[in-house]
Amino acid sequence: MVWQQVYNPFGSMVVSTALAAIPVVVMLVCLGLLHVKAHFAAGLGLLSALAIAVFAFGMPADMAGKAAFLGGITGLLPIGWIVLNIIFLQQLTQQNGSFQVLQDSIAGITEDRRLQLLLIAFAFGAFFEGAAGFGTPVAVTAAILIGLGFSPLAASGLSLIANTAPVAFGALGTPVLTLAKVHGYDLMAVTAMIGRQLPFCSVLVPFWLIWAFAGRKGMWEVWPAILVTGVSFAIPQYLVSNFIGPELVDIIAAIVSMVCLVLFLRVWKPARTWTSVSLKGHEADGGEAAPVGAPAKHPTAAVVRAWTPWLILTVFVFIWGLPSVKTWLNGIFAPNFPIEGLHNMIEKVAPVVPKPTKEGAVYQLLLLSATGTGILVSALVGGLVMKYNPVQLVAAYGRTLWLVKFSLLTIVLMLALGTLTRYSGLDTTLGLAFANTGVFYPFFGTLMGWLGVALTGSDTASNVLFGGMQKVAADQLGLSPNLMGAANSSGGVMGKMIDAQSIVVASTATRWFNHEGDILRYVFFHSIALACLVGILVTLQAYVWPFTAMVVK
Repeated sequence: MVWQQVYNPFGSMVVSTALAAIPVVVMLVCLGLLHVKAHFAAGLGLLSALAIAVFAFGMPADMAGKAAFLGGITGLLPIGWIVLNIIFLQQLTQQNGSFQVLQDSIAGITEDRRLQLLLIAFAFGAFFEGAAGFGTPVAVTAAILIGLGFSPLAASGLSLIANTAPVAFGALGTPVLTLAKVHGYDLMAVTAMIGRQLPFCSVLVPFWLIWAFAGRKGMWEVWPAILVTGVSFAIPQYLVSNFIGPELVDIIAAIVSMVCLVLFLRVWKPARTWTSVSLKGHEADGGEAAPVGAPAKHPTAAVVRAWTPWLILTVFVFIWGLPSVKTWLNGIFAPNFPIEGLHNMIEKVAPVVPKPTKEGAVYQLLLLSATGTGILVSALVGGLVMKYNPVQLVAAYGRTLWLVKFSLLTIVLMLALGTLTRYSGLDTTLGLAFANTGVFYPFFGTLMGWLGVALTGSDTASNVLFGGMQKVAADQLGLSPNLMGAANSSGGVMGKMIDAQSIVVASTATRWFNHEGDILRYVFFHSIALACLVGILVTLQAYVWPFTAMVVK
């Protein structure tokens, strides 16, 4: 029998919203305040979600269990698969010493830690967001930063802060493409709208990143380089999104930004070289940084060999992200597994959708086309180039699997929690609380996107979850549907730094296990503050600068 979601089971939105928030609150309090290990915190959150979904919202228990199961296996593939294989590559480069050469070569561009952050965390990370998304940029940049000697909290937290402005166009535009396809938005119109919101963030975030690391004075010492980095990213981001399309926005903007910054650093140097590797104000609680001496000079051939595995990674990740390649690989092997008793057995109802709509529940085993598989192939190719033999590669993979076992378990439990809240309607109840804010809706509608990404870990999933609700609410309030659809995605990017799976990816990449709560506490303020700034921008677009919400044909 089909079960229809109930969004206000107690006839009071205050009570229903409070109950719907319990699973998220349990997980965040355990993780951020009680210092509970991440997999235990996720497990407690999942148990509370099961109880609320079944006993408060009336979801059949067997459906709740199957929804959690679907989320768990989704956590393994694609998310956990990315983490496992990027750490495998990092392990290979560390064991043969090439990672040290890579670090020295980056330090050769600039020894200033603030400028290294701009180059690696922001620009290089944006490229990986554009090519792959789904946790890849945080895994790569956090691993490189920890190798450069940054403290674990700095490497983790700053990688998360940096991975915001590019997220809406991540994975070759997947979040925007999905928003348009699922909810009937005009693709170019909503793409252009996002491209009129995020460039402001793209200029702001590099300044925010360096302020978070070095403080206000440390930031102003390198403001010219920060401005070059942000503006050279924002301008291509605007132009490509408004006149070409969503697929290559991040990749083009990231390449332009990296090139402009490197060229600028050839003619400009800061008056003072910043050598501290710890976050300002967190020198004692940010974890022990690895000792890194003065950068050594290496022959050009050695530097090329050190960069080769990462260049191979870049090429493979880009190729794996191409729609034509994904289609071809899925044509070889991509079985679908409908979850019996869950698939098309749950209906979303008004006011979320105009008419009852069945929720599909099909697990797609996209093993060949998964980004993690591209990373694995690149790691194996890079390992052979680094002169590892097959036996050594298998042994290293086994050690990596043991190293990240609890991180994988955490990702499984957190995705199970997120998927259960989606199918039970708990997250929709939370979204409706934002939707009932009337004239303040442009601001709170933006925060709805932030909430969606914080809950699901994906801007794509947030757009699927709340994109329709944004459209309905905008029509009712006389706002531009494209403005609010874009706001869902633009606001969502700021939730990326506090979503549980991203935090676990960061803690795993930096080997700062069982410190997920420390990372969460550090980035939470930055996340909500930046989300509020995006909300203010959207409100200004709605009421003060309505011409910016017009569609240009």
